[in-house]
Amino acid sequence: MLKINDLHVSYGGIKALRGVSLEVPDKKIVTLIGANGAGKSTLLRTISGLVKAESGSISFDGTEIMNKQISSICEKGIALVPEGRRVFVNLTVEENLRIGAYLRKDKDKIKEDYDWVYELFPRLKERSWQLAGTLSGGEQQMLAVGRALMSRPKIMMMDEPSLGLAPLVVRQIFEIIGQINKAGVTILLIEQNANMALNVADDAYVLETGEIVLHGPGKELLENEQVKEAYLGKKQS
Repeated sequence: MLKINDLHVSYGGIKALRGVSLEVPDKKIVTLIGANGAGKSTLLRTISGLVKAESGSISFDGTEIMNKQISSICEKGIALVPEGRRVFVNLTVEENLRIGAYLRKDKDKIKEDYDWVYELFPRLKERSWQLAGTLSGGEQQMLAVGRALMSRPKIMMMDEPSLGLAPLVVRQIFEIIGQINKAGVTILLIEQNANMALNVADDAYVLETGEIVLHGPGKELLENEQVKEAYLGKKQS
């Protein structure tokens, strides 16, 4: 589905990504772990068209999308749940969800997706006319995920969905990620909670200073000594 080959991205002369290559197969969960500043968010922003790449290739369903218009990339079925939620705080929950469906042509099916999002997140249904800025952090994260789902994506990219959330809410978010994937949505997940991410992932990559240094099944990397020491803590060994 999504294939990245030898991707190079620079910010003001600093190399953020150095020849990154990875694949996200259809209907799988792929996670990318790494320390702050490793280039994880840059990768998602480049796929989304928010950052321009210097060289390489990003193909989606066999079509080259690198450096294309953001709207064109969205229309192909790629949605981003950004780091920090980025909900529209002065709009209601329902208005935020409606924005997620802005580019859709199948207006008759939007009601189905409202129902699905509210089924996944009953709290959002209870607060549908509440301003997004008055929601808790966990509820805002649910809204950010729901907004992305309203675009009816083929692949959903999630940037640090557990950041700043209580452990109970984190578990709920990861359960929802599993449900979304079972419904047929491919997931590319960036997450500092390596233990949760590797447990849910079919496939995983480790990014260090802009380069992929490890790749394998999520459960396999959970047992990797290098990963345990760097990302899981020595107590995991």
